[in-house]
Amino acid sequence: MIESDRELSAMVQELWDNDVNRLKPGKDYSISLQGKAGNSMANDDNDGAGYPLFTFVDEDIFKKETFLAFISLLDNYESDTGKPEIVTPEEVAENHRFLDTMVQSSTMKIAHKYLVEKHLSPQDETQFKEQLYRIWFELYARRGSSRPDSSGFEHVFVGETRGGRTVIGFHNWIQLYLQEKLGHIDYKGYSVNANSPQPDENKHILALQFSWKNGIKPKGSIFIGVSPEFEFALYTLCFLSSPNERVKVQFSFYDVEIVCHHYNQKHIGTTYPVLLKYQKQK
Repeated sequence: MIESDRELSAMVQELWDNDVNRLKPGKDYSISLQGKAGNSMANDDNDGAGYPLFTFVDEDIFKKETFLAFISLLDNYESDTGKPEIVTPEEVAENHRFLDTMVQSSTMKIAHKYLVEKHLSPQDETQFKEQLYRIWFELYARRGSSRPDSSGFEHVFVGETRGGRTVIGFHNWIQLYLQEKLGHIDYKGYSVNANSPQPDENKHILALQFSWKNGIKPKGSIFIGVSPEFEFALYTLCFLSSPNERVKVQFSFYDVEIVCHHYNQKHIGTTYPVLLKYQKQK
């Protein structure tokens, strides 16, 4: 493991250890993996799961401040790329309220301190929030569009559709759970390849296939049960501290590659975890 990744791993472990709002599998939520998803994007016969992914989530967790602020943003977006986003003053206020809760969280404070030490972020909290706003919320035109129709936050945490048939982004378990509960998600099963470990209902990372609205996500990868502030801090850290679009980190039980594509070096294009292997707990 290269030195920069080792340092980043230590930071991610610290974020993990301080994620006080993380849910416990089997206690605060449970999932049902069922079967392996098929390869075909078009054929519904390949559905490896007859039931929803989530069998239970303790929704009291969603009353916590960071979860409330996060969930308030999920209905602010037009999912179809190519349709320009209209951002209302109320939505801008919700974005700022979300960032206020993020920078007050223990995970984001840890990430901010590290980024300041590395001269990657301003120490001043107001300026730091401006930096976060640009990275996550400033609109840009995604491929094939001439108008600002996307943002890092929308792509990663909410999900988008392309051409009505393909789901892009959508790497967040809370959005997945809420959309599944509304009947908009059809979980198709877990995804594995020759090199990836078997999924585990008691672990916090899952590769899966699902349909959303009329589109299919042939393979997605998400953290499950972690808090919004953990993901927001982790992805911000990786975006700002690593010039590489793939960075390997080790923390808790996991060897993970964090994929983080930059858009014009200013915004997050996409970011998500890829589970490489489980490690024995030290």
